[in-house]
Amino acid sequence: MPNTISFMTANFVARQLDYHMTGGWGEGMRATGDYFRPLETYAERFKAMLAEVVAMGFSSLDLWHAHLDQSWASADHIAIAKDLLAQHNLTVTSLASGFGNTVEEFGRTCRLAVALNVPVLGGGSPLLQSERAAVVNLLREHGIVLGYENHPEKTPQEVLAKLGNGDEDVIGVALDTGWFGTQGYDAAQAIAELEGRLFHIHLKDVLAAGAHDTCRFGRGVVPVRSCVETLQRLGYTGPICVEHEPEHFDPTADVIASREMLEAWLSE
Repeated sequence: MPNTISFMTANFVARQLDYHMTGGWGEGMRATGDYFRPLETYAERFKAMLAEVVAMGFSSLDLWHAHLDQSWASADHIAIAKDLLAQHNLTVTSLASGFGNTVEEFGRTCRLAVALNVPVLGGGSPLLQSERAAVVNLLREHGIVLGYENHPEKTPQEVLAKLGNGDEDVIGVALDTGWFGTQGYDAAQAIAELEGRLFHIHLKDVLAAGAHDTCRFGRGVVPVRSCVETLQRLGYTGPICVEHEPEHFDPTADVIASREMLEAWLSE
């Protein structure tokens, strides 16, 4: 089965700030949420974003929570999103990033995923440690899985320690190659060491270790092609998203080039 290649809508984190994001990720997240939240303009704005994704050559996306957040997504927002996704022949591979800080909020995220026919939550949640049993029960009840996305962890072993054991059917990894690059760890090796727990791959390159300046595949320090080769060797058939979230320029041209590279590597 071929891997689904998807577009991470968080690639547009700085879009609503005209690519002058000086206050960090939170600034971009708030500006994006403020832009998309109003129901009276949601259809127009969500449709415009989906049209861009299709124009870049994608048929699937990973929906970042700032574009449809469980904290403000009404039944009308969800109905609009479903209709527009169908119109654009787009599937949603995962809900990305924030899933809430309480069990109630996490449950709303799960219901949102079911409504959009999304199989994976790809990101992090403090509830994985504080309310693990409730999280596992909700995931199983709704037939979805949680892929924990590595950020501060310096090694795969630290990721595995966060995941714990015993719930491998619903708790796994949405591995971010760029963050392993930031931490100075070989992302291809990390993929091999996390075999068996991989639910999703966020394929990303960064310019240098020690920072998180994302870039077009092949221009940074992440061995992106080796990551893809490792996934093929392991027989990984899950989704792979193209992720690139610059703070000061439009990533469109880079994302298209990266998608084309990824397609070529997967076809070899």
